[in-house]
Amino acid sequence: MLLVQGKALLFIFVLGLGGSFQFGSHLTLISSPTISEVHRLFFLSCCTAPQFIKEFINSSWTQRYGGAPGESTARMIWSAVVASYALGGLFGAISVRWVTNYLGRKRAMIWNNALNIVASVTMCTSKFANSFEMIMLSRFLFGFSSDKGIPEPKVFLLEVPRDTVILFVLDHTGLGGNIHVFYLGESSPKEIRGMVTLTVATFLAIGKLTAQIAGLSELLGREEFWNVLLCVPAFFSVIQMVTLPFFPEAPRYLLIEKGDTEQCRKALQFLWGPGEYQKEIEEMLVEQEALRGQRNKTLRHLLKDRSVRWQLLTLVVVNEGIQFCGIFGISVFSFSIFQEAGIPVDKIRYVTLGVGMSEILTNITCGLLIDRVGRRVMLWAGYGAMAIIMTLITITLQLKDSSFWIPYTTAGLIFLFILFYGGGPAAVRPSLTHEIFVQTYRPAALAFSGMLLWANLFIFGFLFPFLLAGLKSFTFLFFSCVCLAASLYFFFILPETKGKTPLEISEDFRNIRVCNFLADAKPEDNSLRTTGYKTVET
Repeated sequence: MLLVQGKALLFIFVLGLGGSFQFGSHLTLISSPTISEVHRLFFLSCCTAPQFIKEFINSSWTQRYGGAPGESTARMIWSAVVASYALGGLFGAISVRWVTNYLGRKRAMIWNNALNIVASVTMCTSKFANSFEMIMLSRFLFGFSSDKGIPEPKVFLLEVPRDTVILFVLDHTGLGGNIHVFYLGESSPKEIRGMVTLTVATFLAIGKLTAQIAGLSELLGREEFWNVLLCVPAFFSVIQMVTLPFFPEAPRYLLIEKGDTEQCRKALQFLWGPGEYQKEIEEMLVEQEALRGQRNKTLRHLLKDRSVRWQLLTLVVVNEGIQFCGIFGISVFSFSIFQEAGIPVDKIRYVTLGVGMSEILTNITCGLLIDRVGRRVMLWAGYGAMAIIMTLITITLQLKDSSFWIPYTTAGLIFLFILFYGGGPAAVRPSLTHEIFVQTYRPAALAFSGMLLWANLFIFGFLFPFLLAGLKSFTFLFFSCVCLAASLYFFFILPETKGKTPLEISEDFRNIRVCNFLADAKPEDNSLRTTGYKTVET
């Protein structure tokens, strides 16, 4: 098997430690401000770092100004601490096109981890400097360099007087996640490209689980260690910075963008074992010839080019489907559901560890299946199953008081939903986003994907409280409809991408016919001609 013939497994491991593992760790360690230890949400960290940081902010303000900050001031400072991570993620997503084009994939990853280490040092020393401003700066840098292979929505349930429920929603997409997907996708043979890029989701799950374990009160989840706890991911950044220079640049980048066939061949041999790789190189040369004279597209060119409209629509459906599939609703209701199932409040944090391990096992299983069953099947089947589960959850929530076994059934449905979510849409998204665009469109497409996530953040953060207040548990029916619509789109529209080159996939998208919509779309630059490898842009 290709994975064990060269140094590919070691390459995937090293890249994962400095990639999505970092985001998974930060996502769990601090991205969740909690007001009450009792009302900590099911998906959030079991550590108490957020509460300790709030106490540090109050202490720092008191020592500096001689009195405790007012309630509104404290809330504003804490909101700035949380939002600085999101703001950094926005700038990171915007900068991905320039950074990857200017530095290449490997150097961009190394510099990204250097930034991560600087952020960790700033965070660690903030306690000794008695400066909450340093926490804001480090959070901004963490957000900028963060990885986001797949969307991981965060919902915070805050209790305020009169039983009002306020939802604060965060979603982050930074520089590191896009580079991670770039590097893996452009280093993988098409036969196992899905399996390799799916490791982005696997290392994100490993990062979350590692942070959950480190954040247990028996380990580093104590007041005296909160700054050390938040620097745990930096240790893995150092490992990548030391080891990644010994690995080659992405083969596709070396040949298609740099024109270095010999270095491309050496990179393939280093990663995947001995061989001439003539077929792979010829396919890259065909794509290079097709793109000759074309520069990497800007976002404006991407949005104007009719030849990639179906790819853009697919990107929108993938992102909107994940954001509106119901993972937020699961987060809101899960705590009370597990309480009703008889799980003690102080034990629910250990349930999160079980969920984390389930995510990892699900991702590994999907990695073995994705290049066999294909992306299309995993998407439509995953969303279809999620639509059914959402409908069943709506029913069980309405009947929760009718029998003692109903809460247990609902808890089981929640676990089942998480498995289909993690093993379907969330697992396939990194691979699909990378595959459906050719080399010159890919940086702009990933930047567009990041912008979609931020737009979703605003829209869903605004709408969800109204949905929840008006529909309550019937909100799950809305999510069920979204999942069903996504399932139908992927079943009837999306062409299969497994085992195909980007040019072949682009041709499949151009051949889509739905009421003649975009049936005659041509590339913005030129027309098409057919070659032995299907499609070449000339």
